[in-house]
Amino acid sequence: MEKWRRTSSNYGSGPPWVFRGSALYQFHLVKSEIARAFIPKELKLVEAFGYTLGGIFLAHYNNSPAGMFDELVLIPGIVWNPPTSCAWAGRVLVSNQEACTHGRKEIGLPSQVAMFSKRSNKIINKPLNQSSGSSKSIHELELGSIFDNHDSIEITELVGSTEAVFCNISLSSSALESNSNNKWTGPKIRMSLPSYSGKTKHNHNLLKYSCQIQCRVQKVETTKITCSNAAANQAGHFEDQKSESDIDISTEWNRCISVLLSKPILALKFNMLKMEVHAPSVVIPHISEKLDSKKDSTS
Repeated sequence: MEKWRRTSSNYGSGPPWVFRGSALYQFHLVKSEIARAFIPKELKLVEAFGYTLGGIFLAHYNNSPAGMFDELVLIPGIVWNPPTSCAWAGRVLVSNQEACTHGRKEIGLPSQVAMFSKRSNKIINKPLNQSSGSSKSIHELELGSIFDNHDSIEITELVGSTEAVFCNISLSSSALESNSNNKWTGPKIRMSLPSYSGKTKHNHNLLKYSCQIQCRVQKVETTKITCSNAAANQAGHFEDQKSESDIDISTEWNRCISVLLSKPILALKFNMLKMEVHAPSVVIPHISEKLDSKKDSTS
């Protein structure tokens, strides 16, 4: 029996699933009381003086099993995984339905579909190639386009036909600097990012998986993240989308905003990113599965 399920033809080749593009990893100091609300009781939060280390992972993938798409991962904190620690994703927004479905069912992520509206106040002198008879879309620009040609990104979450602005991310001047013309893009590094996931309505198990990353990394200025005064209240627009078994969406939305608006302390720009996501393993089975296996053993 396979350890993973084929959810689509593009993901059908199996793990590890490879993603290529560019990303910004920004670390925040998040209050422990906020982070604990996201994390299952089975896991212990890594904290000191009332704070844990969270942040955001903002990425543009030029190539992936789901094609080209954008992603924002909200990380409320990290948890113990002796002798090291693991990240926990509190919310994942992606601009691709297939990536959303795969993240929910296969990786156990709290994924949602969202629009990423990219804006720029500067003039791009580089002409687009129009030899094919039509201009290229903004996503078809060179690697690193999530930084090079945009001053800000507005992220709007979609639930059915309902839309609500989640946040606006203003990229720093150092993050916007072009990597073209043979400019230095930072040292080449390899690292493993272990993570816990699951405990969602789409995947009830507690899971653990790893991301193997190769990239060139640069320290950049932290970005400015803003949420409108009405952002927290927009969660009410989703009320007709939820069932009685869902958690309080408005409360969850407010917690996410609290993480976004927490204090940024460090931002790293990942150039020439290659990320391999390995299939998750079950750490703690869902209670119904444990009961089923117990019945089988006694029958």
